[in-house]
Amino acid sequence: MNFSDFKALADLFPGEAVSYPQLRDIQLAGVGTFALITLDNNVDGKPTLLGPNTLIELATRLNQLKERAAAGEIVAVGVTGKPNYLAAGADLLAMRSLKDHKSRTLMARLGHEVYAVLASLGVPTFSFINGAALGGGLELALAASYRTVSAGASNIALPEAYIGLVPGWGGVYRLPRLIGPRNAVTVMIENPLSNNRTLDGKAAFALGIADAIFDSSNFLADSLAWARTILSDATAVEAVAARRAERTNYDDTDWDAAVAGGRAFVERKTSNAAPAPARVLDLLDKGKYFTQGDSAQAEVEALAELMDTPQFRATVYALLDVVRKKSKQSVSASESTPARPTRKVGIIGAGLMATQLALLFARELEIPVVITDIDQARVDKGLAYVHAQVDKLLSSGRISEDSAKSTTALLTGSVSKEAFADADMVIEAVFEDMTVKKQVFAEIEAIVSPACILATNTSSLSVTEMAADLRHPERVIGFHFFNPVAAMPLLEIVRAPKASDEVLGKAFALARQLRKSPVLVNDSAGFVVNRILLRLIGEVINTFDEGTHPEIADKALKPMGLPMTPFNLLAMIGIKTAQHVTESLHAAFGDRFRVSANQQRLIDHGIDALWVRNPDGTQSVPEPTLQLLHFGQTPNNHTEVLVRVQDALAQEIGLMLEEDVVPTAEDIDLCMITGAGWPMHLGGITPYLDRVGAAERVNGKTFHPAP
Repeated sequence: MNFSDFKALADLFPGEAVSYPQLRDIQLAGVGTFALITLDNNVDGKPTLLGPNTLIELATRLNQLKERAAAGEIVAVGVTGKPNYLAAGADLLAMRSLKDHKSRTLMARLGHEVYAVLASLGVPTFSFINGAALGGGLELALAASYRTVSAGASNIALPEAYIGLVPGWGGVYRLPRLIGPRNAVTVMIENPLSNNRTLDGKAAFALGIADAIFDSSNFLADSLAWARTILSDATAVEAVAARRAERTNYDDTDWDAAVAGGRAFVERKTSNAAPAPARVLDLLDKGKYFTQGDSAQAEVEALAELMDTPQFRATVYALLDVVRKKSKQSVSASESTPARPTRKVGIIGAGLMATQLALLFARELEIPVVITDIDQARVDKGLAYVHAQVDKLLSSGRISEDSAKSTTALLTGSVSKEAFADADMVIEAVFEDMTVKKQVFAEIEAIVSPACILATNTSSLSVTEMAADLRHPERVIGFHFFNPVAAMPLLEIVRAPKASDEVLGKAFALARQLRKSPVLVNDSAGFVVNRILLRLIGEVINTFDEGTHPEIADKALKPMGLPMTPFNLLAMIGIKTAQHVTESLHAAFGDRFRVSANQQRLIDHGIDALWVRNPDGTQSVPEPTLQLLHFGQTPNNHTEVLVRVQDALAQEIGLMLEEDVVPTAEDIDLCMITGAGWPMHLGGITPYLDRVGAAERVNGKTFHPAP
């Protein structure tokens, strides 16, 4: 095709950071000339994106190589990227800015047209995946005849279902035919909807996405040597074919089962509240007998339609305007007083949260971590848990044996807090009781150096009060992680009034080292995430206590597509824990956080969840549980419950912004997305509340200006 047909599309993006395909001819001994394309936007640290100008440049280069291949000048073509990136996918900002269906259709077609040239050069083609290969970047690799991957590569994925699109440049067609439909559903559906999980090089090779894997230190040279073998040795080609055949030993029943499993997963994760995941599975389902051309046409139609959905626009806002932009902001330590390096961390407590923190610090900082508790049995149990988690990481191939040994060697335990004497930071993760926490900090302050930071992982208590009786309150901060610690990106850094800039700067630097997304929060009960979640859960509980049927109360929020229902979230948090936090919030904010007598009755009778699973897989509240509870006579229907929750959230967030808990609505959105798994397709909680009218109903104004 003449790519001048796409010039009008490319002209819409004069500011695109174009990644020019740099060409190098390499002589492979005994084989011939290998043409190697390297995608590079020549901007340090900026990912290579596949905007329309970049794609047209690539197509132009590929067409030139097609002519050379036909003339016998080259024997093969390879594509790789600048350090750490093959390509990070399509330019989402470009996609979001397209104003009409024609432009969206051209953007969707362009990727197909370019990759079709790569797939039809007339000589073998290779993709050397040296780093991130996301979305269209991975689809570029899939269009090649053969693929190698670096053992050090990360961020390999088809995340489109998470973004609000489909793998619409050939991924939904090529991937299941390469690694089998079940594995393809994992990559295209399950991973994106599980906090946008990605693959590393080893996992990509194990799945069969890549045909060979090489160490990052000599990756390009080894990949070229392997390509030479493929081009000169039929036995090597047969070995690749045999390996691929192992992964594609499926029939129609397997294909249908993979689609059905994917649909069940989407229902569990999103309640089908967003269109993209179902559209991916529709393409996979209908595409079982498609030709490449049939699939391409269906993919183009799907992409063009999804680019015009509010869910896609909301997701781009959430991903680019909130998560990436806001999470880059930080507080710097005073330039006149450089932050001291962190050489040892102490953790008070050996329970579930404390041990997760211990493992995180040991793995990411690679420094000694010591945990303490009131007796040796608790310490030993905590260390055993951490060691078991390390063993799981080792057995799953996520860490090496050397890494496992070094991590466990860094973790020690003690019943004496004197073990913290040389620590640079001590984090308490004990029971949520102010008296206990103040006593712990008083004991620690007498042991540690004046420069040691004292941090609390409290989920709702006042950091200011915790530090009030200490000699050095300026070094006390909140350092609030979310469960599970390894998976949830958010870290609420809570600033008490006397906290020093140096301590805050060091806290943010540590957060970055831990690969967390830090948000600075002023000291207020419940901070951001727990205050919002408990207001949501509390409003649903209120309707239940008033007489609303449990099925209605719990399922009324289904249109929002939340990761779990309120009652299931309550069970995960723990009814007792939620009640305790609610009591703190009630003390701070009054009757907006009503303490439920029914929830207390459940606690008093040792009941930790409302729902129980029946033998047929359904859920119900047992009759004995219902008999314990007292209900009103003013039930709500689904719509009334949903509106009540929306209005309650709008009120609470409006008050939080007035109180300056965080400065902007975008900060609220960042906290809820990265700390509570708020669905990306809703675009953040505050845009959602604007769209449904709750902000205007309750606060008389929206959180964001009208678009």
